[in-house]
Amino acid sequence: MANVRTAALRSELPTGIEPIKVLIVDDSIVARTVLNRILEPRPEFLVVGAVANAEQALDLVKSQPVDIVLLDLEMPGVSGLELLPKLIEQSGGARVLVVSSSAADGAAATIQALALGAADTLQKPGVTNFEGRFGDTLADRLIRIGGSRQSRVNTARVVTRHPTAAAHEPVECLAIGASTGGLHALTELLRDFPAEFTAPILITQHLPAAFMPFFADQMQSIAGRPATVAQDGEKLVRGRILIAPGEGHIRLRKVGNDVRVTLDTTPSITLCMPSVDPMFESMAEIYGARGLAIVLSGMGRDGTIGARAVAEAGGEIYVQDAATSVVWGMPGSVAEAGIASVVLPPERIADRILARAGENRWN
Repeated sequence: MANVRTAALRSELPTGIEPIKVLIVDDSIVARTVLNRILEPRPEFLVVGAVANAEQALDLVKSQPVDIVLLDLEMPGVSGLELLPKLIEQSGGARVLVVSSSAADGAAATIQALALGAADTLQKPGVTNFEGRFGDTLADRLIRIGGSRQSRVNTARVVTRHPTAAAHEPVECLAIGASTGGLHALTELLRDFPAEFTAPILITQHLPAAFMPFFADQMQSIAGRPATVAQDGEKLVRGRILIAPGEGHIRLRKVGNDVRVTLDTTPSITLCMPSVDPMFESMAEIYGARGLAIVLSGMGRDGTIGARAVAEAGGEIYVQDAATSVVWGMPGSVAEAGIASVVLPPERIADRILARAGENRWN
């Protein structure tokens, strides 16, 4: 329970702003106690429970509202990875922040958790390092993903940018940009792509370099087509997915009849590495109206500059809606700039792409 001082601080939150309701799920009583101690004095949060296993967690989310679940992955019985999708479903869409020692940079478990629907991950420090910087980082993550959940609106509708001939053109290149929440959105988008859709697919996902091999493996498994981290000079091949490495942006160039990748390490305007903008801009230069850009869940504005280049070249831009985005920053920026062709959930974006491709005999 919040103490008197915390209750007083909470009463000073702006009118209409509710504290973010947090559930802690960790089999370690030490971890539960420390996490609760970090959050309890902060008026932005209300810890509604701290439980040790999957059964207790599912019982709690059924009985009271929860905005965010702090979830450990390594628990006896039902593991955090097994529990994660059930928590999201039975809580009515609570965001899950994985806080686990398994969430180290490059850990395969991190990629699995994000693909299963985790909003973000944070490596659990040693018992003696829970205070200080970790507490501030945890609070920042919770505010970022919890605030977006509380303020999201329903934008699952078609938004007309301007008349374009692109919908009548075959898709010769599909480029996708994403950040926070993007792995789950990519899963929803790509899992039903049939093999007949053979246009090359480029993906820029904001992740550290160490994660990229695991991420490529995950995308290959989901999409059912080869997926690799892009190499400088590599040729775009039909039916394959190329993923921007953590230390470079994807750019494209024509070499004779081929289109090849150039890895660009120049700092982007958005300071993202890798950045979505260079990928979109170079696709627009080469493919024009036959290039299709997609912007999925993510924090910030990366992709907006490149999306404008795609629009000016006659191409279409599909963006994820706010209701299904963990953070409606990147897609929201494109939508608010008036250059989105449609604003839809990922699975409906997939339907839209396949309908367009079908009309053009599965380019």
